Amino acid sequence: MLKVRMKELHEIIDEVKDEQSFLVFAKALMKDREAHEGKPVDGVGFAGDWANNDISGFLESAIAWAEDSEFGVRQDTELQSNKWKQFAVFLYCGKVYE
Repeated sequence: MLKVRMKELHEIIDEVKDEQSFLVFAKALMKDREAHEGKPVDGVGFAGDWANNDISGFLESAIAWAEDSEFGVRQDTELQSNKWKQFAVFLYCGKVYE
């Protein structure tokens, strides 16, 4: 039986270009978060690979990333014209940005 590998979030972000692909990413992010609910937080505040474990920390980090990177344009100029991907990256950075 062939085992299908699930895509990583960063791979799904690369495919975001419109409303449909954004929702695919948002659903994947939600499933990723659900898998980390209730996991113990380590000494630096991570629950697995989630740096921010409450909504205020999540939004604070996403906003900090946006302000620090000109909403990601300094890192990826495609974000200037692909607003769906830009918002997906914003949400992803809520997960990982410290």
